[in-house]
Amino acid sequence: MVNLTTADISNSAGARKILDAIRQRWPWMKHLFADGAYDRRRLLDKAACRDFAIEIVQRTDSEPGFKVLPRRWIVERTFGWMTRYRRLVRDYEEQLDVSEAKIFVAMGSLLVRRLAHPQAFPNGLLEAVA
Repeated sequence: MVNLTTADISNSAGARKILDAIRQRWPWMKHLFADGAYDRRRLLDKAACRDFAIEIVQRTDSEPGFKVLPRRWIVERTFGWMTRYRRLVRDYEEQLDVSEAKIFVAMGSLLVRRLAHPQAFPNGLLEAVA
């Protein structure tokens, strides 16, 4: 599922809008992970109302340097895969539906490549969609 918003929508406001879509598409889902930008009272209240548990994965400033955080790295890794496609490195598109289509093409291509060459991806197909 891809949900794009314009730049004037904050992260937590955009997340509030998609909670209903997530509940409708995957009614069994209960636990969501988010980073510190989503730690807003209105979002957490709406999530509780829709029967979600949101776990905020906070960055630690106490340790210097780069540190891989559980669950947060999955999103960053997926963004890294998408930047292999030139049109997704920068936001060239003026319409959200065009950007959404480009993301679907990029991720679909990744899945097809993993199906065609499973030996090249030892973590398996499920790792690609995590």
